[in-house]
Amino acid sequence: MTQVQDRSPSLLANWDPEDERFWRETGSRVARRNLVVSIVNEHIGFSVFTMWSVLVLFLGPDTGFSFSASDKFLLISTPTAVGALMRLPYGYLVTRFGGRDWTVFAGLVLLVPTVLAAVFVRLPGTPLWVFVLVAATAGIGGGNFASSMCNIHAFYPRHRQGWALGLNAGGGNLGVVTAQLAGLAVLATAGDTHPVYLVSLYMPLIVLAAVAAALWMDNLPTLQHQGSAQRAALRNKHTWMLSLLYVTTFGSFIGFGFAFGLVLKEQFGFTALQAASVTFLGPLLGSLARPVGGRWADRWGGARVTLWMLLAMTAGTAFLYLATEASSSLAFIIASTVLITFAGIGNGSTYRMIPEVFAGRADGATGATTGSSSQASGAVIAIAGAVGALGGVLINLAFRFSFAAAGSAAPAIAGFLVFYAVCVLVVRAVYLRKDRPAAAADRTRPEPA
Repeated sequence: MTQVQDRSPSLLANWDPEDERFWRETGSRVARRNLVVSIVNEHIGFSVFTMWSVLVLFLGPDTGFSFSASDKFLLISTPTAVGALMRLPYGYLVTRFGGRDWTVFAGLVLLVPTVLAAVFVRLPGTPLWVFVLVAATAGIGGGNFASSMCNIHAFYPRHRQGWALGLNAGGGNLGVVTAQLAGLAVLATAGDTHPVYLVSLYMPLIVLAAVAAALWMDNLPTLQHQGSAQRAALRNKHTWMLSLLYVTTFGSFIGFGFAFGLVLKEQFGFTALQAASVTFLGPLLGSLARPVGGRWADRWGGARVTLWMLLAMTAGTAFLYLATEASSSLAFIIASTVLITFAGIGNGSTYRMIPEVFAGRADGATGATTGSSSQASGAVIAIAGAVGALGGVLINLAFRFSFAAAGSAAPAIAGFLVFYAVCVLVVRAVYLRKDRPAAAADRTRPEPA
């Protein structure tokens, strides 16, 4: 079948990935093409979203800025908060305009935060409030995640969604790593006085990614039906329980990933270069581990894998607290890296829980019967992604208040430990008791190709 036939209106209008023959002969090829380009665009979006977690390492006396630790935590919290707020409209708008058209638009808009950052990081003495506004515009890069996940979710059959969503999200999450590695390269070669080099790198990449979306992505008409499901999903209790779990997993990934370098500077006295040399490790392993979490969840059930990861995160946070109290930078780096990796696996398994919970659940609030479970799942993916991103905001704000009040990260980490323990109880009580038969049935499906 030719490329033109693969993109024919009739094929896209009658898209049915649950039909095994359709999936084998045509659907898998079209879905794979859209997935690859989606990953590229989401990756660039995450890089822009992450940019300020690296730029704050440059904002010191050598570049004419005198921001405190509290000020810098505010700067990295701001795009996280805006990104969380943008995820809900982005998840809806992709259903109105289509995956290809919205990806092109959302990609090109990323030129706004990059151009603004390139201008103001070269103006010593710029007040904090201006940088807060500039950093806020970078939050739109976080919104791209929700539209990308909602779009790709519609291309794949339910029993392959864990792996597909894991790849899509993991490839996007790697944008955190590449932004940090690019910052490290600038620090190592040009020093900490040229932050504009980092920002300028992404401008041509944004344009190229948008062109790729225009050429090789598709608008899937069936995606439009998911828009009305969002309003119903807001009234369903499982939407908010799953969002709480995503606050824990993705919130920890993005929150610690953003704050890691700054905590090393403020808690252990690392230089910008020293901090940047290790901060990418956790996000790298966490991003690579996210598809693993999706595949494990496809096989053993999302709730079970999520519970394992939450237990591991609780233990990792306990070690992180001990490392902070013992003032051991090596132990802190190891514990943080392990914690972010577990959070990455939990990202994949938590997202896989969404279709697992809503499939076959006859719920009047969402209309999530077997026939409409895909629409309900797509709606909850957008909502959980938006609420979950707030976890990153809370982590960075907790660090900000912790350093302001105690001059240490220890009080914030103690609070995280308690929160993870509560989430362990939620998964055990709600999803590994009442929904055990549904989860077991889902695990009998064949593994994804």
